[in-house]
Amino acid sequence: MGYLGYILISTGLVFFLGTTIGLLRFPDFYTRMHAAGKGDTLSTVMILIGCICLVPMDLLLALKILLIIHFIFIGSPTATHAMMDAGHKAGAAPWRKDSK
Repeated sequence: MGYLGYILISTGLVFFLGTTIGLLRFPDFYTRMHAAGKGDTLSTVMILIGCICLVPMDLLLALKILLIIHFIFIGSPTATHAMMDAGHKAGAAPWRKDSK
C-alpha cells in the first residue's frame, strides 16, 4: 500500500502543476476558472487518497480524510460556480478567436 500512496500523491502533484500551468496560460477568466476548479478537486482528492494509503491501519484517521474528501467534492465545484457567476455578473467577457 505504501507505493500506491506515493504514486497517488505524485500524480496529484502533477495535476496541481497542470492546474498552475492552466492558470498562467489560458486566455480568459472562464477557462482559468475551469482549470482551477477541475484540477484543484482532482489533485487534492488524489493526494488525500494517497495519504489514506500511507496511514498504518488507522481507521479513524482514514474516515476523517474521507470526510474531508466529501467536503471537497461539495465545496470546490460550488465555489468555482459562484466565482464564475460573479465574473459573469461583473461583465467578464469570454475569449474569442478574433479578439486579442
